[in-house]
Amino acid sequence: MPHTIKQVEVFDVHMPLAGEFTSAGVTKNVTKCVVIRLTASSGAVGISSIEPSAVAKSPGTAAELAVTLREKIAPALIGQDALNLHRLIELFDRITETQPGAAAGAEMACVDLAANIHGVSMPTLLGGAVMNEVQFNAWIGALPPEKAAAEAKRWLAAGFKSAKIKVGGGGIQADHDRVAAVRAAVGSAMKLRMDANCLYDADTSLQLCKLVKPYDMQLYEQPAPKEDIEGLAKVRKLGGIPVMADESVSDHPSLMAVIKANAADYVKFGVKQAGGLLRSQRMLASAEAAGIPVVIGHGFGLDPSTMAECMLSATSRNVVPGLECVGPLKVVDTITTTRMDISSGKLTLPDAPGLGLKLDEAKLAQYRPQAH
Repeated sequence: MPHTIKQVEVFDVHMPLAGEFTSAGVTKNVTKCVVIRLTASSGAVGISSIEPSAVAKSPGTAAELAVTLREKIAPALIGQDALNLHRLIELFDRITETQPGAAAGAEMACVDLAANIHGVSMPTLLGGAVMNEVQFNAWIGALPPEKAAAEAKRWLAAGFKSAKIKVGGGGIQADHDRVAAVRAAVGSAMKLRMDANCLYDADTSLQLCKLVKPYDMQLYEQPAPKEDIEGLAKVRKLGGIPVMADESVSDHPSLMAVIKANAADYVKFGVKQAGGLLRSQRMLASAEAAGIPVVIGHGFGLDPSTMAECMLSATSRNVVPGLECVGPLKVVDTITTTRMDISSGKLTLPDAPGLGLKLDEAKLAQYRPQAH
């Protein structure tokens, strides 16, 4: 029986955050998202969500991606073979050359749909899970030392085994004091990362590396501006702390540029940045071939995109424990009928077809933009 796509629904969602969050110098209390639902001729359903970052520029904002999904991708999907993912990716590429986020959202929904049609979990469709449980990474904002230490203790008590500390913007001495306070609070019980979010140049980052060298940092994320691959390589060579490229990795070609420049010990990307789940798998394979471990995740995801990243991560041992897809901890609610619980720092993957999630109609209506 052929399985063709007969319906495409696109929902704008403005999900309130559990407080104010600052990333890359931008503060927000709502995350603007797009949710997609596909229905096949057999009645099978596939869902996804995409959540552009707070610093997303045109044409990559949530509102613009939603328009492209409704007006361009949806009409093109109707009647397509739901199981031919490679053909569908080619279709998305033709439509969304300047909006890879829209293509990624559509592709994730197609992968979920295909898994549901086959009656298998998403990891099984992607080749199989090598682990049934994933771990998550905590985060500590640019807080005064005492508050940062208290946050770290709270995460440790909850069960988290690693944490990211935000640095940049307040000066390297303040960064040092924050890192030192966190390390003193958790001892050797947690791996610690720090993230400059492109706010420092390479020379400033080298000064910070010297200050925090005694505190056994697992890695230093994006210690130079996005375009400064040479700066990343310089910090990696001279800083004495492993470097992770994040903002510098926006797709497969940029990943290869980082690899060729010997600019990172780790790389980080999310499924949206990679352009979908299948492209994420290709990037994972490239990084593994280069001997570079990968951190998976994006900051403010709803349950569908978070679960997709968890399931992708479970298919590769080259993914570093401590996923950064912790959006469900930052938002006040979910748009699915069951809510992911990652509050203990870990998640056992559901043994259900696809993502194992269904959309909640009442929640979709509640968090429409006009509701705020």
